Amino acid sequence: MRFAVLAAASLLTLAGAAHAQEPADAPAAQASVTPATVTDDELLKFSAAMTKLRTVAAAVGSGTPTEEQQAEMAAAVESSGLEIDRFNAIAHISGDPLFRARLNVASAPASAEGSVGASVSDDELGRYARAATQARTVAQAGGTPAEQQAGMAAAVEGQGLTLDRFNAISAATSSDSRLRARVALEQLKAEA
Repeated sequence: MRFAVLAAASLLTLAGAAHAQEPADAPAAQASVTPATVTDDELLKFSAAMTKLRTVAAAVGSGTPTEEQQAEMAAAVESSGLEIDRFNAIAHISGDPLFRARLNVASAPASAEGSVGASVSDDELGRYARAATQARTVAQAGGTPAEQQAGMAAAVEGQGLTLDRFNAISAATSSDSRLRARVALEQLKAEA
């Protein structure tokens, strides 16, 4: 099986990925993979494989990988727990913003127990993201400071949040990478 190194802007950085020569049915298999069909477990396995592949890709540089390097790339993918075909299908969508956002959530450390981030449910997070988007729109629309404050408060309360809870979640995003990643994912979903 022959591999080539791809330069991919997945995982927010340039990374090398093992990419097998694809059989004729591979495009159909890749077309069926979407950010929504990749499980959280596969996201973590893909991330682990990409971490290992970066080392091999650095050694290859812009050249063609040797057979030994090809074997290292295959071993890196397989040791992650993903089949090479599944890895390649996931790599094919790795540039998708929704995929990257899901990957960021899956790979971020859990919010500290008892923290604001740990207490935010998925439902509340959705309401927070919608309120933040609406408040930003109000702020960008202009008006007097009093009008903007009233409009932003109405946006927050219109989503069923208190101003205190909204502000607590906002403050927690600066120090809680998991919460920050969850908010970014929720905002992407809302835009889609």
